[in-house]
Amino acid sequence: MSNSTRCAACKFLRRRCSQDCVLALYFPANNVERFACVHKIFGTSNVTMMLEQLPIQSRAEAADCMVMEASSRIEDPIYGCTKTIFELHQQIIQT
Repeated sequence: MSNSTRCAACKFLRRRCSQDCVLALYFPANNVERFACVHKIFGTSNVTMMLEQLPIQSRAEAADCMVMEASSRIEDPIYGCTKTIFELHQQIIQT
């Protein structure tokens, strides 16, 4: 990637986006908030490491899961997405 088409991660971190940037496919340039959320909770090096350790076909789903968990943790730092799972489980029981 050229500097003008940096991914959201590289834009957020104000660095060059290399051709082999692991984050580019999962954090597109038009959605910097998606990466900012994940960065705040997990940190860039952890996200990069987790994605690199996965098979390529699983990375997109893992990135989506990280975004969901990070968003939930920002909204509710104690329970995160566990609160949502519990609430949905309670709705199933009530139904």
